[in-house]
Formats: sequence, structure tokens, C-alpha cells
Amino acid sequence: MSRSYRQPGVVLTDRHFTVPLDHDDPDGETIELYAREAVASDRAGQELPWLLYLQGGPGFGANRFIGRQAWLDRALKDYRVLLLDQRGTGRSSPATRQTLPLRGGPAEQADHLTRFRADSIVRDCETIRPVVTGGAPWTVLGQSFGGFCTVSYLSLAPEGLESAVITGGLPSLHAQADDVYRAAYPRTERKVVAHYARYPQDVERARRIAEHLLSHDVVLPNGYRFTVEAFQSLGLMLGTSDGSHRLHHLLEDAFVRTADGIDLSDAFQEQVQALLSYAGHPLYALVHEAIYAQDARPTAWAAERVRAEFPQFDASKAVKGDAPVLFTGETVHPWLFDNDPALRPLRETAGLLAARTDWRPLYDPARLAVNEVQVVAAVYHDDMYVDTTHSLETARAIRGLRTWVTDEFEHDGLRAGAPRVLDRLLAMARDEA
Repeated sequence: MSRSYRQPGVVLTDRHFTVPLDHDDPDGETIELYAREAVASDRAGQELPWLLYLQGGPGFGANRFIGRQAWLDRALKDYRVLLLDQRGTGRSSPATRQTLPLRGGPAEQADHLTRFRADSIVRDCETIRPVVTGGAPWTVLGQSFGGFCTVSYLSLAPEGLESAVITGGLPSLHAQADDVYRAAYPRTERKVVAHYARYPQDVERARRIAEHLLSHDVVLPNGYRFTVEAFQSLGLMLGTSDGSHRLHHLLEDAFVRTADGIDLSDAFQEQVQALLSYAGHPLYALVHEAIYAQDARPTAWAAERVRAEFPQFDASKAVKGDAPVLFTGETVHPWLFDNDPALRPLRETAGLLAARTDWRPLYDPARLAVNEVQVVAAVYHDDMYVDTTHSLETARAIRGLRTWVTDEFEHDGLRAGAPRVLDRLLAMARDEA
């Protein structure tokens, strides 16, 4: 049953849908999807075109805005918006350490999770679209992984799209996980070097923390094993507009003098565990490398294997010498499933997914080459999370796609630059810019 309620300037309606778990077996098991409909208060009774928002990730539910925050304010001027919790996330049927054992053992869990990639998400969208729009095509706004899903949408069901707007999410059509991470580590290093240039005092702070973690077994209050590799993974923050500043503030309060000597402060540990825990989005860790798998080659913990090609990321060698400790970025590693209590029960499941060799293609280059949907994309120069070269190659491969390449924003430009980013892209989609 749908229920509507109000926040400042917006009317919201909870929407619930039932879709097949496996769209190749439409009469089989089903799962539930949740989405939040949003419409401007002064236009609630009007017939408006629909905009479907696909969140980044994978593994995150849609934004929980209060009123008309961020880019939503701009979207509500023209659209009725559907904020979809993609399968396995938010209020849709969840996939977590608590729910996955209902599927059976690790093998059954891994089989289940193969249905949580972009192709299944697109088919979910096409299943619910007739219910939402009455059959009319809609505009899709895809942020980051949501952009990957949008390119799959253009490949699998372009008839469902009026137009497509992509922000920071043009994937390579052909690159495998190894290729993605081989391109990512040098970008990450550039971000770390830029951070240290802005905050040179953080070089010594990071070294002190790394030295402490290499010589102590640290367990955070939530049970997370805080290793030096986990500390380095905080570099994920450097891909956002304010991430460098937030990382700096985090590092400056790391230590406190205690009766037993210098130790990591409770305040620092509390912040760190909130940043590192996957309790709220375990699906991200489970299927992240699988979003790059498109053939019989296993992902086989690509980020961990490729990291060995970049020895400058070895923190133990850095602290023994005079090199700075380098942070890492958007990578998933086997040790995550040892360190994080939210992931430990899923370690074997993750290993089976990493070994899998029956992945299906997510994109159709031939169909994209004759695309007729109006597509626009913001490509952020030197985006830490999505390789710019890969994005521009894909832009050239999709017929009619127009890009806005900018170094004004980081990967979170849709959030940090709203409403300017969405306003410009919508104007481009209408040939007004």
C-alpha cells in the first residue's frame, strides 16, 4: 500500500514493487523493491514526466533527502522523481550477513548474488516502469555505478528511456577488473600526493599511525580489526570534493597520552570505525569487482593482485624508509572479510564470487553504436573512482552521446555542485546548451 507524506516543499510517497529474483524465470521466486516518489508540493496534482534516479555503489540505497536538498531541488522543477533502492539495498529485500544464510551455504549465497548486478537492476526498472509511468519512457539519472546501470539500460532496453543523464559513471565497455585497477592505482597516488601537498603535516601523522598499527593489534570498539591496510583504505575519501579536508581533520586527532603511554584516541577510533564498516552496505564489498566481469575470466581479487605491481603502496616498506605512506582508493580486498565483523560470515561466499567464470556481458557495443536515446554525461577530469580515459572511450562508442568534461568537481559533483551540474546536463539533453 502506498503512503504519502510531506517534507518542506515536497510530497513523498512510499512505493513497493514485487519483481522476479531471476528475470529469466519470471514465474519463480520474487523479491521486493522499495522506491520513494518525490514531487514538488505545488505540482503534486499535475501530470509530469518521470525521472528515475539510480544511486552509486554498488550496494547503496538511494539518497534519503530532507525536503528539496542537493540536486533533487533542480529535478523537481521539471519531473516527478523516483528514488529507487536497487535490489539488495535500503528497504528493498536486503542481502546481508543476516539474510544471506536464508539462501543456504556459501555456494547458494554466491549463486544468489550473481543476480545483483546492473543487468538485473535494469530489468527491475523495466518491470516497474509500466506501473509507475503507465508505460511511458522515463529519464534516468545515473550517478557513478548508477551510470554503469544506465549504460546497461541503453544496451538492454533503450525503448524504456526518454533520455539518459550520467554523472561520473561512464564505464569501460571492455575493460576487465585487472585493467580497471591497473589504471586506478596511479590515479590514487596522484590524489594522495596532492593531499600531502595541501597538508604536508599529514605525511608525518600518517607515518605515525601506520607505525602504530604495524606494531600493535588494534581492534576498534565495533570489533573491526584495524590493520595498516585498513588505515590506508581511508584514502577512499580523497575522491570527493571535501575528502582531503575531512581526512586531514581525522588524522590530526589520532593520538592521546594515556597512563600506559601514547595510544589511538577513542574519538579517532570512533570516527574510523564509522568510515570503514560495511555493516550498512555489505553488497558493495561482495559484488564490487563483479561489476567489471563480463566473460569467463574470474575477477580473482583483482585489486589485491594488481596492488602488488605498485610496491610504493606497501606501508611497511614506507615506514622503514623515508617514503610517505600512500593511501589506497576504491578497492576491495580479501582482508576486508577478516577485519570487518559485518563481512566475516561472508568470506567464503566472497571467495566463490571471485572465482566465478560464468559472467554475462553487461553492455552491447553494437546496440550502443546505433543508439537513438538522447544521452549526456558529466566526466570529471582525473576522477579517482572512474577512469577518465575509459569514460571517454565509451562516450565515443555510444552514438550521439554528449560529454561535459570538467575539472571543477570531483566524483561527487552531482552532490557538491548541485543544482549547477544537473541544470547544465538537462540543458544539454534538451539541446539548450
